[in-house]
Order: sequence, then structure tokens, then C-alpha cells
Amino acid sequence: MDTKQIAEDFMKGYDCSQVVLRHFAKKLGITEDEANRVAACFGGGMMLGSVCGAYTGALMAIGLKYGHSDPEGLMQQKDIMMAKAAQFKEKFVGEFGTVECKELIGYDVSTSEGLKGALDSGKLLEYCPGLVDKVIGMVEEVLGGEA
Repeated sequence: MDTKQIAEDFMKGYDCSQVVLRHFAKKLGITEDEANRVAACFGGGMMLGSVCGAYTGALMAIGLKYGHSDPEGLMQQKDIMMAKAAQFKEKFVGEFGTVECKELIGYDVSTSEGLKGALDSGKLLEYCPGLVDKVIGMVEEVLGGEA
């Protein structure tokens, strides 16, 4: 996937969280439709301008691969998942400086005024696709080709 395709997905109405999780769907044993539905409420910083949707979509992918659910070895698997999530966070914050959507794009897209500003400024269709593309690469590194 490249930034042009990501921008096209945004224009269709998909959110950053959906684009990230959907990229990994097949490898993680879910359909693209399931990925889109699971991640739907996380775009635009959980629809609050809070934690970046690309970040939360990445954590969903990491959780699907390494999440703890089996009572046998639960804490050991949780430790692995937490280490992978921390590795991703280090990469993300190292690249972007924050996980907060409002701070990343300079607009609160949870408000109509903020969304209009993000669209009018080009941030939503120029900056965000590049961020999503980088996040997909970061997740691929964290998953180490295992997904």
C-alpha cells in the first residue's frame, strides 16, 4: 500500500485505524470487513481527537498476533504482547513525538470545525496518509514478518 492508495481510502470514508488494521487482516486471520468494523470507532483519535487512529489500529494488529487469552501461559504471553506494544510505541513516538491526533495534525477532528480545518489545510489527505504508511512499516517491523 502506498500513500496515494491510503489517501484514496480516506476519500472513500475509511479512517486511519481501519486502513492500518485492514492491511494486516488476512495475515492475522480476520477478513478485511471484520478489520474495518473492529477499527471503525478509532479514527480521528477514537472520534475524540485523542490517541491517533493509526496508532490504535497498529495496537489492534499487535494484539491479534500476540494478545493473551489462553489461561495456560497467560502472563508469559501478556509479557510478550506488552514488549511488542512497547517496541511499537518507541518507534512511533520516536518518529512523530506524540500519539495524540490533535497534536499530530494540529486540529481536533472530532469537531466539525476541526475536521474542516484539517481537510482545508491538506493535513488529513496529505500528512495522514504518509503517517499511516510509516505506521504500517513500523508494525511490519514489530511483527517481524511473523504475521
